[in-house]
Amino acid sequence: MTLENLGYNINLENYYKNNKNLSSFEIGRVISEHRERYIVKTIDNEFDAEIIGNLRFSAKNRYDFPAVGDWVAISEFDKNKAIIYVIFPRKTILDRQAVGKSGEKQIIATNIDYAFIVQAIDNDFNINRIERYLTICNASKVEPIIILSKVDLIGKQDLDRILEKLQKRVKNISIITVSSETQDGYKELKSIIKKGKTYCLLGSSGVGKSTLLNNISDKELMKTNSISLSSKKGRHITTHRELIVLETGGIIIDNPGMREIGIADISNGLEITYDEITKLSQNCRFKDCSHIHEKGCAIIEALDNGIIDKASYDNYLKMEIEKKHFVSSVAEKRQKDKDFGKMYKNFKNNKHKY
Repeated sequence: MTLENLGYNINLENYYKNNKNLSSFEIGRVISEHRERYIVKTIDNEFDAEIIGNLRFSAKNRYDFPAVGDWVAISEFDKNKAIIYVIFPRKTILDRQAVGKSGEKQIIATNIDYAFIVQAIDNDFNINRIERYLTICNASKVEPIIILSKVDLIGKQDLDRILEKLQKRVKNISIITVSSETQDGYKELKSIIKKGKTYCLLGSSGVGKSTLLNNISDKELMKTNSISLSSKKGRHITTHRELIVLETGGIIIDNPGMREIGIADISNGLEITYDEITKLSQNCRFKDCSHIHEKGCAIIEALDNGIIDKASYDNYLKMEIEKKHFVSSVAEKRQKDKDFGKMYKNFKNNKHKY
């Protein structure tokens, strides 16, 4: 095992060398997280680690805590136990709207190069959901690859029809179809996994992410269950995020199934996903066009002429509303924190007067 096998690169090495205070620490990567306790993998060992108190108390939010995929500087204090002192700068952060927490993000994983968006081809198939995953990937500058699993469950004509429908809405994205029963597609999938690159599995429960990982590695790395006779879906097994280094090269992070994929996009992820709509919007009559009812809206005109897909347009509007709500929630939260800070400062100043 080398650090390069874990995904270590020249940028991380330069950061390490340029920070002399890190020279006494060992470098490792967070491969698992369990309620603010972390498993950190180094060249020779795996440590049960926790963060140093200073790092904990200086954290402004969950973003300042380690996440699966992070590179960290650690110090061993007992057999197989360590303290995390520093989190290295993150190349990418794959995140979503935190469930039930307005204006907050939840990190899915960090330092990701590619995301495998896995969808079962049976009754779980949903292009709207795929577009949501594409949006969080584009916002994070992570390259997406769509994987359609369980293709043995339908006939070739039905598969071709679904692929045609998907390619009409999702353009310039690699799509790979696989079957764990026939092993179709796995040779192609394995060929794109590069040594030292990190891949993240995204998808709902039961779409076959763990089975996919087992087939890629040719080992039973993750537990799987049989197909439910009532729902025709695989029973969900993965309960936490875990980073796995493949013997053949490449690093894969398996994730629990996500029921909600809330948009927390404050960059241009949505614009990249819907680049056709984005380009058309430049021709709208009004700069602040909502693309819903205005006269002179280039998008509505394209919709009426069948140039853009109606279902894709509806999904875009829904996510655009979510994005605006998230941005406003963040602004509101920051203002509340600012007001509280001022109140506390005034309280301290007035206290010293008496």
